Amino acid sequence: MKIEIFDPALCCSTGVCGTDVDPALTKMAKLHTDLQKSGVDVNRYNLAQEPGAFVENKTVQQFLEEKGADALPVVLVDGEQRLEGRYPTKQDAAAWTGRSEEDLTPKEPKNQISLN
Repeated sequence: MKIEIFDPALCCSTGVCGTDVDPALTKMAKLHTDLQKSGVDVNRYNLAQEPGAFVENKTVQQFLEEKGADALPVVLVDGEQRLEGRYPTKQDAAAWTGRSEEDLTPKEPKNQISLN
């Protein structure tokens, strides 16, 4: 399974920069990291920095021709469009992967250092 998120043009690779941060981008950055740590094949592409990914993907190219860049983000799961105009939630990712939301939340390692 592969999840691909095609972002609108953002200032940096995560879109989480500057003084006026969009909370949706913060949540997406965290979800992206959590999914990767949980072993999910997930990639994000930024229109400003990776336009080739948008052109090379026929589904995304057609989406942009029909709806324009203002309709981004668009999310593909195994090449099929699943979302547009918003970022996925952990609930969305759980449904797509067949895993529970808890399974998509990486476990923090227990501190194993003892000073005693």
